[in-house]
Amino acid sequence: MPAALAEVVSDFKEVQGQDKLTLLLEFADDLPPLPTDLEEAAMEPVPECQSPLFLHVDAEDRARVRLYFSAPAEAPTTRGFAAILATGLDGQSAVDILAVPDDFYSDLGLAALISPLRLRGMSAMLGRIKNRLRAITDG
Repeated sequence: MPAALAEVVSDFKEVQGQDKLTLLLEFADDLPPLPTDLEEAAMEPVPECQSPLFLHVDAEDRARVRLYFSAPAEAPTTRGFAAILATGLDGQSAVDILAVPDDFYSDLGLAALISPLRLRGMSAMLGRIKNRLRAITDG
């Protein structure tokens, strides 16, 4: 797991109960805005998420993959998950991102606080990022 993502997981392990939700909401507030040259319409939707979420994977430089997410402010859980992935994976190499365990989010300890359906949304985000990287690498 890349060091930046391992640090996020460690941050979640250090807090308990409702404080985990507070931390998730703090991440939601920190989701980076889209660059001005990237429109949501050009991004890939992630329909597995309960709220609208769009992502874009820029792997032109496979040693430094850029990840972009768009989620509405009224979807803080989805925004929080996207921000966790942005914080932990943006700028990492394609090889390192592909090596992230598909269920790493279980280490965040949110299962008792968030519905399984919402957790599957986070899994779907990571899965789509990995699929995009595999398609680019294979292509």
